[in-house]
Amino acid sequence: MAQCEVCGNDYQLTFEVRAAGEVHVFDSFECAIQRMAPICENCQCRIMGHGVETTDGHMYCCAHCARVQGHQQLADHA
Repeated sequence: MAQCEVCGNDYQLTFEVRAAGEVHVFDSFECAIQRMAPICENCQCRIMGHGVETTDGHMYCCAHCARVQGHQQLADHA
């Protein structure tokens, strides 16, 4: 058995996520999202979909949050 790196649960059905040359071990998608998903710079929610990234590297969950932060050129439906 392996231990989840977020909650510490020692569980027989853990899984690995490989990203950026590192291996992470989780016992649930919830823990994987908590550790791996980027955070919206406006509303601080976890970005579980594609989200919106500006050319200067800022991450937002949607174009609305990007516009609130001054990135007026972004739109959800162009």
